[in-house]
Amino acid sequence: MTEIRYGGLEAGGTKMVCAVTNETGEWIDRMTIPTRFPEETIPEIVAFFERNKIDCLGIGSFGPLDLVDGSPNYGSLANTPKEGWREFPLLEAFRPLNVPVLMTTDVNGAALAESTVGAAKGLDSCIYITVGTGIGAGAIVNGAILEGLSHPEMGHISVVRHPEDTYKGKCPYHEDCLEGLAAGPAVQARWGQAGVELAENESVWKMEAFYLAQAIASYSYVLAPKKIILGGGVMKQYQLYPLVHKELAKQLNGYINVGNLEEYVVAPGLGDDAGIQGAILLAKKAYESA
Repeated sequence: MTEIRYGGLEAGGTKMVCAVTNETGEWIDRMTIPTRFPEETIPEIVAFFERNKIDCLGIGSFGPLDLVDGSPNYGSLANTPKEGWREFPLLEAFRPLNVPVLMTTDVNGAALAESTVGAAKGLDSCIYITVGTGIGAGAIVNGAILEGLSHPEMGHISVVRHPEDTYKGKCPYHEDCLEGLAAGPAVQARWGQAGVELAENESVWKMEAFYLAQAIASYSYVLAPKKIILGGGVMKQYQLYPLVHKELAKQLNGYINVGNLEEYVVAPGLGDDAGIQGAILLAKKAYESA
């Protein structure tokens, strides 16, 4: 019997993670490259999957994406701030592989993986939030990825400013939305240093927790997930988790009961592999539905 090979692509704004597994979940090959312009990046990824002879492909990509059924631009990036990628037909770029493909956002893929084999395994709802170069979130509701008019854009909700924050915000579309105030580039622009250089400055992380807790409270009110997973590069500052728990308790103020906050808001069970594991799961779905 011929071995089935599942290809996965976690397409991030900073890096592209490509992987191939078999039916037993064994990693056959893996590659990480920087996200350069499409004409430089895509051929290298296509060549990787071609030499690995994949049978299907799952893609979890940075966004925003056009995921509206029937749209002539389905599978394309939309108004992304990533230079060179705006309106790029990402899904179409992999048609030469001639394999079934499923595509969603990178955070949707990570949420799928965490709910299947990670920190939310066994639960029918969760939210995965990434806090890094940008802020995005994907949700699993009743066991399925949440999508509607398009995919959720939870990183661009409005938040109340911290009383000591005078920074105008980094988002090119909204300035002081959640992403504009709390993503990694905003932290660096506000404080004049990268987050890793600010590890001992408690004021930095108390302000960060203030914004993240607001968002988590809003998501909890609207979607009532059974678990929230906080990942991404900024969350490598592990002192943030207890600060978020403390601030979230203050902001919820007992209005809803989410249980033990240390069990409700957690780090990814799959670590940095949540996104690529989600892409592999999408590939399996693509193969099964072909």
